[in-house]
Amino acid sequence: MSAKTKSFDLNQFLATRTDAVNAALDKFIPSEKTKPATIHKAMRYSLFAGGKRMRPAVLLAAAEACGGTDKAAMPLACAVECIHTYSLIHDDLPAMDNDDFRRGKPTNHKVFGEGIAVLAGDALLTQAFEIAAQAASWPRYSHRDLVLEIAKASGSLQLVGGQVADLEGENKKLSIAELKFIHERKTSALLCCSVRLGGMSANCTPAQLKALTDFGYNVGLAFQVIDDILDVTQTSEQLGKTAGKDVAVQKATYPSIVGLEKSRKIAADLTAKAFAALNIFKGKAVALEALAEFLLKREK
Repeated sequence: MSAKTKSFDLNQFLATRTDAVNAALDKFIPSEKTKPATIHKAMRYSLFAGGKRMRPAVLLAAAEACGGTDKAAMPLACAVECIHTYSLIHDDLPAMDNDDFRRGKPTNHKVFGEGIAVLAGDALLTQAFEIAAQAASWPRYSHRDLVLEIAKASGSLQLVGGQVADLEGENKKLSIAELKFIHERKTSALLCCSVRLGGMSANCTPAQLKALTDFGYNVGLAFQVIDDILDVTQTSEQLGKTAGKDVAVQKATYPSIVGLEKSRKIAADLTAKAFAALNIFKGKAVALEALAEFLLKREK
């Protein structure tokens, strides 16, 4: 980690970007009074439940590293957050992970019922494309490129595919390669998409886009490995969701396959690779470096 990264005020960066993303989302998403009110209340309930906005943050940081602006990147940041929130709503459903709490609050289906929760997720996924279509296009990246990027990351080969493999892997002994396949799709794909979209919003060069792709892939995997570790080591109050859930349902995780210490080493190695990918930016990717460091050392 560079001296610049050590002195970088990540808390301020996250606070200001979270406020900006929340304000933008508030404008993009129909109000609770818009008919049918129930669906818009459900969408907003999960969207504004106090998430860290980590994917928008890495997207905006990637834009900054490539000389872009928050204003140009903001629609894409909001689109990614809508997709992430939709995936959480569906992931928590009884037919999936069957969780009662998310971000310290009752899950969407606990408040609105399963039917509305499914539809709220559907609506947020669709809304993401509507928001992304309102972004600008750039000399190197058209609206077609942006839509393809989001669709591929969200579809059956990536995010949804990871969910399927995760479901099918329950109560089975998975190899580390099979677990990595799940994490690459279920978590890394959307984080990788986020940093790539950030670069695109700044009309980044092909070499910069490749570096951001490597960074996003490795940070995304590290993020999920750490998530697995925290499920074992933290309480429900610390996590804001049900702790020990993976062990209770005999779900394959990095700690259950390779142990805690090796899991921590894998996360550290992935983060080191992510840092190395940012060398091309010659000190201009301080926010991305700080975010990677934060993700490695987070406790919830």
